[in-house]
Amino acid sequence: MSKNILIVDDSPSIRQMVEVTLKATSHNVTTAKDGQEAFDMCKIHRYDFVLTDQNMPRMDGLTLIKSLRSLATYKTVPIIVLTTESGDAMKAQGRAAGATGWMVKPFDPNKLIEIVKKVLG
Repeated sequence: MSKNILIVDDSPSIRQMVEVTLKATSHNVTTAKDGQEAFDMCKIHRYDFVLTDQNMPRMDGLTLIKSLRSLATYKTVPIIVLTTESGDAMKAQGRAAGATGWMVKPFDPNKLIEIVKKVLG
């Protein structure tokens, strides 16, 4: 069964690469260019999985995660951070905000598919 996935990244090329990768696994993929746009979309639509960048204009990934976790419908939705940030302190902040996991760019498409399968069950 296909799932609804939201990809949040300010880089059009990253959004496109992730979208192509996940559409190949028969999922419905929607994209947002920053955390604010994603949060607004999530208040209207229900996504089964969110993949977000950290460093974006208007609203960063950690703020997005905290905001989503404040919504009843997103308390348990898997949220993975896909970012260039690889420091332990940043990862700890991600966990504290409610991130399900962390991936560092550049990403391996097969690894991304594997993680999506794992968190979506």
